[in-house]
Amino acid sequence: MVLPTVAVLAGGLSHERDVSLRSGRRLSAALRAQELTVEEWDVDASLLERLRTQRPDAAVVALHGGEGENGSVQTILEMLKVPYVGTSSQGCRRAWDKPTAKALLAQAGFATPAWVALPHATFRELGAQGVLDAIVDHLGLPLILKPDQGGSALGTQVVREASELPAAMVACFAYGDTVLAERFVDGIEVAVTVIERDGGPRALPAVEVVPESGVYDYTSRYTAGLTDFFAPARLPAETAQRVGELAVAAHRLIGLRDISRTDAIVAPDGTVQFLEVNSSPGLTETSTVPMAIESSGTTLGEVFADLVMRAVSRSA
Repeated sequence: MVLPTVAVLAGGLSHERDVSLRSGRRLSAALRAQELTVEEWDVDASLLERLRTQRPDAAVVALHGGEGENGSVQTILEMLKVPYVGTSSQGCRRAWDKPTAKALLAQAGFATPAWVALPHATFRELGAQGVLDAIVDHLGLPLILKPDQGGSALGTQVVREASELPAAMVACFAYGDTVLAERFVDGIEVAVTVIERDGGPRALPAVEVVPESGVYDYTSRYTAGLTDFFAPARLPAETAQRVGELAVAAHRLIGLRDISRTDAIVAPDGTVQFLEVNSSPGLTETSTVPMAIESSGTTLGEVFADLVMRAVSRSA
Protein backbone atom coordinates (compact mmCIF):
# COMPACT_ATOMS: atom_id res chain seq x y z
CA MET A 1 0.00 0.00 0.00
CA VAL A 2 1.27 3.46 -0.93
CA LEU A 3 1.12 5.71 2.10
CA PRO A 4 -0.23 9.24 1.61
CA THR A 5 1.82 12.41 1.49
CA VAL A 6 0.75 14.71 4.31
CA ALA A 7 1.07 18.47 4.63
CA VAL A 8 1.10 19.61 8.27
CA LEU A 9 -0.20 23.18 8.34
CA ALA A 10 1.25 25.18 11.23
CA GLY A 11 2.54 28.61 12.17
CA GLY A 12 0.37 31.30 10.61
CA LEU A 13 0.09 34.82 11.94
CA SER A 14 -2.15 34.49 15.00
CA HIS A 15 -1.10 35.24 18.58
CA GLU A 16 -0.59 31.48 18.94
CA ARG A 17 1.96 31.13 16.12
CA ASP A 18 4.80 29.85 18.32
CA VAL A 19 2.61 27.22 19.97
CA SER A 20 1.36 26.11 16.56
CA LEU A 21 4.91 25.69 15.23
CA ARG A 22 5.75 23.52 18.25
CA SER A 23 2.64 21.42 17.66
CA GLY A 24 3.46 21.08 13.98
CA ARG A 25 7.03 19.94 14.59
CA ARG A 26 5.97 17.33 17.13
CA LEU A 27 3.15 16.03 14.95
CA SER A 28 5.38 15.87 11.86
CA ALA A 29 7.96 13.80 13.72
CA ALA A 30 5.24 11.46 15.01
CA LEU A 31 3.81 10.91 11.52
CA ARG A 32 7.25 10.30 10.03
CA ALA A 33 7.77 7.61 12.65
CA GLN A 34 4.73 5.93 11.06
CA GLU A 35 6.59 6.05 7.71
CA LEU A 36 4.35 8.71 6.17
CA THR A 37 5.87 11.33 3.90
CA VAL A 38 5.39 14.62 5.72
CA GLU A 39 5.89 18.21 4.64
CA GLU A 40 5.71 21.05 7.16
CA TRP A 41 4.03 24.12 5.72
CA ASP A 42 4.14 27.45 7.52
CA VAL A 43 0.81 28.98 6.53
CA ASP A 44 1.16 32.30 4.72
CA ALA A 45 0.14 33.95 1.43
CA SER A 46 1.71 31.09 -0.54
CA LEU A 47 -0.75 28.50 0.80
CA LEU A 48 -3.23 28.58 -2.09
CA GLU A 49 -0.55 28.22 -4.75
CA ARG A 50 1.19 25.43 -2.84
CA LEU A 51 -2.07 23.53 -2.45
CA ARG A 52 -2.63 23.76 -6.20
CA THR A 53 0.90 22.96 -7.37
CA GLN A 54 2.13 20.67 -4.59
CA ARG A 55 -1.21 19.12 -3.73
CA PRO A 56 -0.83 16.71 -0.78
CA ASP A 57 -2.91 13.57 -0.38
CA ALA A 58 -4.12 15.02 2.91
CA ALA A 59 -3.52 17.98 5.20
CA VAL A 60 -3.47 18.14 8.98
CA VAL A 61 -4.45 21.48 10.48
CA ALA A 62 -2.09 22.13 13.41
CA LEU A 63 -2.87 25.84 13.48
CA HIS A 64 -4.03 27.44 16.73
CA GLY A 65 -6.08 30.59 16.92
CA GLY A 66 -7.26 32.81 14.09
CA GLU A 67 -7.67 31.26 10.66
CA GLY A 68 -6.73 27.79 11.91
CA GLU A 69 -9.66 27.50 14.30
CA ASN A 70 -12.31 29.90 13.02
CA GLY A 71 -12.96 27.85 9.90
CA SER A 72 -11.10 30.00 7.38
CA VAL A 73 -8.31 27.57 6.43
CA GLN A 74 -10.80 24.71 6.51
CA THR A 75 -12.96 26.61 4.01
CA ILE A 76 -9.96 26.96 1.68
CA LEU A 77 -9.23 23.24 1.93
CA GLU A 78 -12.89 22.43 1.24
CA MET A 79 -13.02 24.72 -1.80
CA LEU A 80 -9.88 23.11 -3.24
CA LYS A 81 -11.15 19.63 -2.31
CA VAL A 82 -8.04 18.78 -0.29
CA PRO A 83 -8.81 16.08 2.31
CA TYR A 84 -7.84 17.15 5.81
CA VAL A 85 -7.81 15.92 9.39
CA GLY A 86 -10.04 17.88 11.70
CA THR A 87 -13.39 19.59 12.02
CA SER A 88 -15.29 21.10 9.11
CA SER A 89 -15.37 24.85 8.63
CA GLN A 90 -18.90 25.13 10.08
CA GLY A 91 -18.05 23.09 13.17
CA CYS A 92 -14.92 25.16 13.72
CA ARG A 93 -16.95 28.35 13.76
CA ARG A 94 -19.28 26.99 16.43
CA ALA A 95 -16.40 25.83 18.62
CA TRP A 96 -14.38 29.02 18.06
CA ASP A 97 -17.10 31.21 19.55
CA LYS A 98 -17.14 30.31 23.25
CA PRO A 99 -20.60 31.76 24.04
CA THR A 100 -22.09 29.77 21.15
CA ALA A 101 -20.50 26.54 22.38
CA LYS A 102 -21.65 27.20 25.97
CA ALA A 103 -25.19 27.94 24.79
CA LEU A 104 -25.38 24.71 22.78
CA LEU A 105 -24.28 22.64 25.76
CA ALA A 106 -26.58 24.50 28.17
CA GLN A 107 -29.56 24.00 25.85
CA ALA A 108 -28.80 20.27 25.84
CA GLY A 109 -28.96 20.20 29.63
CA PHE A 110 -25.28 20.25 30.54
CA ALA A 111 -23.94 22.49 33.30
CA THR A 112 -21.73 25.44 32.42
CA PRO A 113 -20.76 28.42 34.62
CA ALA A 114 -23.12 31.40 34.30
CA TRP A 115 -21.80 33.99 31.87
CA VAL A 116 -22.37 37.14 29.87
CA ALA A 117 -20.62 38.22 26.67
CA LEU A 118 -20.35 41.93 25.85
CA PRO A 119 -18.51 43.82 23.07
CA HIS A 120 -16.16 46.70 23.74
CA ALA A 121 -18.69 49.10 22.23
CA THR A 122 -21.16 48.40 25.05
CA PHE A 123 -18.68 49.59 27.67
CA ARG A 124 -17.85 52.65 25.61
CA GLU A 125 -21.42 53.65 24.80
CA LEU A 126 -23.15 52.83 28.11
CA GLY A 127 -20.34 53.71 30.49
CA ALA A 128 -17.72 51.21 31.57
CA GLN A 129 -18.22 51.46 35.32
CA GLY A 130 -21.97 51.00 35.13
CA VAL A 131 -21.61 47.92 32.94
CA LEU A 132 -18.94 46.47 35.26
CA ASP A 133 -21.19 47.04 38.28
CA ALA A 134 -24.05 45.27 36.48
CA ILE A 135 -21.81 42.28 35.69
CA VAL A 136 -20.79 41.92 39.34
CA ASP A 137 -24.40 42.29 40.51
CA HIS A 138 -25.49 39.60 38.04
CA LEU A 139 -22.66 37.04 38.34
CA GLY A 140 -21.03 37.86 41.66
CA LEU A 141 -17.33 37.41 42.42
CA PRO A 142 -14.92 35.86 41.71
CA LEU A 143 -15.09 36.01 37.91
CA ILE A 144 -12.92 34.77 35.09
CA LEU A 145 -12.64 37.00 32.04
CA LYS A 146 -11.55 35.77 28.61
CA PRO A 147 -11.92 36.82 24.97
CA ASP A 148 -15.04 35.25 23.47
CA GLN A 149 -12.83 33.79 20.73
CA GLY A 150 -9.29 32.48 20.79
CA GLY A 151 -7.26 29.87 22.59
CA SER A 152 -4.26 29.17 24.78
CA ALA A 153 -5.93 31.20 27.55
CA LEU A 154 -4.53 34.40 26.04
CA GLY A 155 -6.11 37.40 27.74
CA THR A 156 -7.65 35.28 30.49
CA GLN A 157 -7.87 36.99 33.87
CA VAL A 158 -9.29 35.90 37.22
CA VAL A 159 -10.93 38.72 39.15
CA ARG A 160 -11.56 38.31 42.88
CA GLU A 161 -12.17 41.96 43.80
CA ALA A 162 -14.31 44.49 41.94
CA SER A 163 -11.38 46.93 41.91
CA GLU A 164 -9.47 44.49 39.66
CA LEU A 165 -12.11 44.50 36.93
CA PRO A 166 -11.11 47.57 34.86
CA ALA A 167 -7.50 46.45 34.37
CA ALA A 168 -8.60 42.88 33.65
CA MET A 169 -11.03 44.12 31.01
CA VAL A 170 -8.31 46.14 29.30
CA ALA A 171 -6.04 43.08 29.22
CA CYS A 172 -8.83 40.94 27.81
CA PHE A 173 -9.75 43.42 25.07
CA ALA A 174 -6.15 43.31 23.84
CA TYR A 175 -7.01 39.91 22.34
CA GLY A 176 -10.54 40.44 21.09
CA ASP A 177 -13.44 42.85 20.73
CA THR A 178 -15.84 40.93 22.97
CA VAL A 179 -15.26 39.78 26.52
CA LEU A 180 -16.77 36.66 28.07
CA ALA A 181 -17.29 37.15 31.81
CA GLU A 182 -17.91 33.85 33.55
CA ARG A 183 -18.57 32.89 37.16
CA PHE A 184 -15.31 31.39 38.46
CA VAL A 185 -15.62 27.81 39.68
CA ASP A 186 -12.81 26.72 41.97
CA GLY A 187 -12.65 22.97 41.37
CA ILE A 188 -10.68 20.24 39.61
CA GLU A 189 -9.80 21.33 36.07
CA VAL A 190 -9.66 18.61 33.46
CA ALA A 191 -9.00 18.38 29.73
CA VAL A 192 -10.71 15.57 27.85
CA THR A 193 -9.60 14.45 24.41
CA VAL A 194 -12.15 12.91 22.07
CA ILE A 195 -11.00 10.85 19.09
CA GLU A 196 -13.03 9.26 16.31
CA ARG A 197 -11.71 5.76 15.76
CA ASP A 198 -13.45 2.46 15.07
CA GLY A 199 -16.90 3.79 14.37
CA GLY A 200 -17.49 6.85 16.53
CA PRO A 201 -16.18 9.43 18.97
CA ARG A 202 -14.82 8.18 22.27
CA ALA A 203 -13.31 10.02 25.20
CA LEU A 204 -9.76 9.24 26.27
CA PRO A 205 -8.85 9.35 29.98
CA ALA A 206 -9.21 12.88 31.31
CA VAL A 207 -6.04 14.79 32.16
CA GLU A 208 -6.11 16.79 35.40
CA VAL A 209 -4.24 20.09 35.33
CA VAL A 210 -2.92 21.67 38.53
CA PRO A 211 -1.12 24.97 37.82
CA GLU A 212 1.15 26.34 40.54
CA SER A 213 -0.41 29.78 40.14
CA GLY A 214 -3.93 28.44 40.55
CA VAL A 215 -4.90 29.66 37.07
CA TYR A 216 -4.23 27.63 33.91
CA ASP A 217 -3.18 30.63 31.81
CA TYR A 218 -0.83 30.88 28.82
CA THR A 219 2.33 30.79 30.94
CA SER A 220 1.11 27.81 32.95
CA ARG A 221 0.18 25.94 29.76
CA TYR A 222 3.43 26.28 27.88
CA THR A 223 6.19 26.67 30.48
CA ALA A 224 7.54 23.32 31.63
CA GLY A 225 7.38 22.83 35.39
CA LEU A 226 4.68 25.41 36.15
CA THR A 227 1.80 22.92 36.01
CA ASP A 228 1.41 19.40 37.33
CA PHE A 229 -0.50 16.98 35.12
CA PHE A 230 -2.20 13.75 36.15
CA ALA A 231 -3.12 11.32 33.37
CA PRO A 232 -5.56 9.88 34.08
CA ALA A 233 -7.15 12.49 36.33
CA ARG A 234 -7.57 11.70 40.01
CA LEU A 235 -11.34 11.34 39.85
CA PRO A 236 -13.83 8.78 41.17
CA ALA A 237 -14.83 6.33 38.43
CA GLU A 238 -18.37 7.69 38.21
CA THR A 239 -17.14 11.28 37.87
CA ALA A 240 -14.57 10.27 35.26
CA GLN A 241 -17.37 8.64 33.27
CA ARG A 242 -19.50 11.80 33.39
CA VAL A 243 -16.54 13.92 32.31
CA GLY A 244 -16.07 11.65 29.30
CA GLU A 245 -19.77 11.76 28.47
CA LEU A 246 -19.69 15.57 28.54
CA ALA A 247 -16.73 15.68 26.13
CA VAL A 248 -18.38 13.27 23.67
CA ALA A 249 -21.62 15.26 23.87
CA ALA A 250 -19.75 18.51 23.15
CA HIS A 251 -18.01 16.85 20.19
CA ARG A 252 -21.34 15.76 18.74
CA LEU A 253 -23.49 18.80 19.59
CA ILE A 254 -21.03 21.31 18.13
CA GLY A 255 -20.42 19.16 15.08
CA LEU A 256 -16.74 18.38 15.55
CA ARG A 257 -14.79 15.73 13.65
CA ASP A 258 -11.77 13.47 14.09
CA ILE A 259 -10.33 15.00 17.29
CA SER A 260 -11.27 17.61 19.86
CA ARG A 261 -10.47 18.62 23.42
CA THR A 262 -13.07 19.71 25.95
CA ASP A 263 -12.07 21.71 29.03
CA ALA A 264 -14.21 21.29 32.12
CA ILE A 265 -14.27 21.87 35.88
CA VAL A 266 -15.43 19.37 38.45
CA ALA A 267 -17.01 21.57 41.12
CA PRO A 268 -16.70 20.77 44.84
CA ASP A 269 -20.23 19.32 44.80
CA GLY A 270 -19.23 16.93 41.99
CA THR A 271 -21.02 18.79 39.21
CA VAL A 272 -19.14 18.65 35.90
CA GLN A 273 -19.10 22.14 34.36
CA PHE A 274 -18.38 22.67 30.65
CA LEU A 275 -15.93 25.50 29.93
CA GLU A 276 -15.02 25.34 26.23
CA VAL A 277 -14.04 23.01 23.41
CA ASN A 278 -11.08 23.19 21.06
CA SER A 279 -11.25 21.92 17.48
CA SER A 280 -7.48 22.15 16.91
CA PRO A 281 -5.90 21.28 20.26
CA GLY A 282 -2.24 21.80 21.06
CA LEU A 283 0.24 18.96 20.59
CA THR A 284 3.29 20.43 22.32
CA GLU A 285 5.40 18.81 25.03
CA THR A 286 3.17 20.37 27.71
CA SER A 287 -0.17 19.85 25.92
CA THR A 288 -2.76 17.51 27.36
CA VAL A 289 -3.79 15.70 24.16
CA PRO A 290 -0.52 13.74 23.77
CA MET A 291 -0.69 12.89 27.49
CA ALA A 292 -4.22 11.53 27.07
CA ILE A 293 -3.24 9.53 24.01
CA GLU A 294 -0.26 7.97 25.78
CA SER A 295 -2.33 7.16 28.87
CA SER A 296 -4.79 5.30 26.63
CA GLY A 297 -2.02 2.96 25.48
CA THR A 298 -1.28 4.27 22.00
CA THR A 299 0.91 6.97 20.44
CA LEU A 300 0.41 10.36 18.83
CA GLY A 301 1.73 9.01 15.53
CA GLU A 302 -0.60 6.01 15.49
CA VAL A 303 -3.66 8.13 16.25
CA PHE A 304 -2.93 10.78 13.65
CA ALA A 305 -1.83 8.30 10.99
CA ASP A 306 -5.23 6.65 11.43
CA LEU A 307 -6.97 10.04 11.19
CA VAL A 308 -5.03 10.81 8.00
CA MET A 309 -6.26 7.59 6.44
CA ARG A 310 -9.81 8.45 7.50
CA ALA A 311 -9.48 11.87 5.84
CA VAL A 312 -8.19 10.32 2.62
CA SER A 313 -11.02 7.76 2.59
CA ARG A 314 -13.62 10.54 2.96
CA SER A 315 -12.55 11.94 -0.40
CA ALA A 316 -12.56 8.60 -2.20
